[in-house]
Amino acid sequence: MSPVRAGLDRNRIISRREIEGLIAQGQLILIVEGRVIKADAWLPYHPGGDKAIRHMVGKDATDEVTVLHSVEAKEKAKTFQIGRVEGIWKNFKPPIQGGRFRLPGQENGIDIQEEGTESSDASTRSSSPVFDLSGDVLVKRHTTGTSTPLSSVSSEELSASTRPSFIDAITQKEIDFDYAKYPALDEATQQHIIERYRILHERIKAEGLYQCNYTAYAAEMARYTLLFSLFLITLRAGWYATSGIFLGATWHQLVFTAHDACHIGITHNFQIDTGIAILIADFIGGLSMGWWKRSHNVHHIVTNSPEHDPDIQHLPFFAVSHRFFDSLFSTYHNWILKYDSFATTMVQMQHYLYYPILLFGRFNLYVQSWMFLAMGYSPKKGIARWHRTIEIIGQCFFWYWFGYLVVYRSIPTAWDRFSFIMLSHMITAPLHAQITLSHFAMSTADLGVHESFPQRMLRTTMDVDCPQWLDFFHGGLQFQAIHHLYPRIPRHNLRRTQKLVQAFCKEVDIPYALFGFVDGSKQVIGRLGEVGRQAAMLAKCQQAIVESSDYYMH
Repeated sequence: MSPVRAGLDRNRIISRREIEGLIAQGQLILIVEGRVIKADAWLPYHPGGDKAIRHMVGKDATDEVTVLHSVEAKEKAKTFQIGRVEGIWKNFKPPIQGGRFRLPGQENGIDIQEEGTESSDASTRSSSPVFDLSGDVLVKRHTTGTSTPLSSVSSEELSASTRPSFIDAITQKEIDFDYAKYPALDEATQQHIIERYRILHERIKAEGLYQCNYTAYAAEMARYTLLFSLFLITLRAGWYATSGIFLGATWHQLVFTAHDACHIGITHNFQIDTGIAILIADFIGGLSMGWWKRSHNVHHIVTNSPEHDPDIQHLPFFAVSHRFFDSLFSTYHNWILKYDSFATTMVQMQHYLYYPILLFGRFNLYVQSWMFLAMGYSPKKGIARWHRTIEIIGQCFFWYWFGYLVVYRSIPTAWDRFSFIMLSHMITAPLHAQITLSHFAMSTADLGVHESFPQRMLRTTMDVDCPQWLDFFHGGLQFQAIHHLYPRIPRHNLRRTQKLVQAFCKEVDIPYALFGFVDGSKQVIGRLGEVGRQAAMLAKCQQAIVESSDYYMH
């Protein structure tokens, strides 16, 4: 790895215009604590993948870097410093999100459209949500070309023709709602929120809430051992369905510790916690720790963004926003999220299919894991270079003990094997419900690049209220809003942290979303039902246009 070359004045003041030019040349420039960081050389080493870095280009990433990384990682970032900025940094819109930048020498008087760029002022403007659809984000759309005859006009073209009176109106309504509900996006208001958020962070550290409660993990280990022992005992006794339930319950509980470890929240040592995560995820659970880390880090940065957050991109089965009707381009997957006829049908029924589909969620995680490892997305250099090799070994080990020794060798009949597999996987459905519960009902509106990190996290995430004795069942995922604000806090300390965050929310006037499990589930089903009705309305509009042959609403 080659950090910034020696002899460079790391403390020289770099102008906003110069930073814009560097980004226009393709360099990955972000601001951390007033330092200008050039992250290009770090990209192949970053354990969290390249996408998380790309979503920070041109922005002040101080809070994201602070809460998602260890002190050692922050110190490492300083080696890539090329200068400093003066005053409060005003964010650019990152290129991955559609931001455009002027090359050096391209000033306002030059026709920069020829170069495919636009001015820095334009790149950070507050776009019209009606005409840009997604607020401050440039959306890539699927097109079928200009030669398509009117008789075979595509659903995407029909969607575009109905957009001014339907999709854009809903987008505008949702943005207006968030503008009214949450603090203003002016610089003074957002800086006040950031300052109070950082003060809260220091208080959390001072109160020892980053220190792991290892006694609590002893109790967790006892629970895991009990469940896994019951799986083996009932398997040996020939109670295959019961055995599958106990194995599924073991997986369900173990995922919570894997989640802690992936956030370096147990020992706070990268190598040790990563080893714990790989052992649980790959060797015991058959899931890729690396895939989860790459996906989850992006989720923590662009939470609930239809274009960018993989955790809400579930077409053709679910759409938590009407914006998916526009066949969005996923910047995470690098493909079009096609809203085709099958998706139209599924989305209209999604509030009925929500729980049944979640029963099969674990099978999807296998596919995502295999795709990640097969395509070689793991870091190839640095401290994480060994991940992919160990994960592949872990996958082979999992399918040997689970697929061969348990399913094939220990269970005699095809029906018993089938029921064992299905029950062991379906029993993990509450995990998928817990993950989606905290986000599906929350805002998916894009309020632009000037919204502070803590406000966006609290606007897009809810907590689930439950008695303390049920914390073991939720595994810390019930404190998602707290977790999104401070991802590395060990889960056994999240309940104590919640009180401090609630006081912070009251101080800065940000609504804190807290629902019981039942009420939260109603919120999710209600959101899915609302989007489903919007899908049905759009389908009727499109059908009416086809029947009238007025494709362009003349």
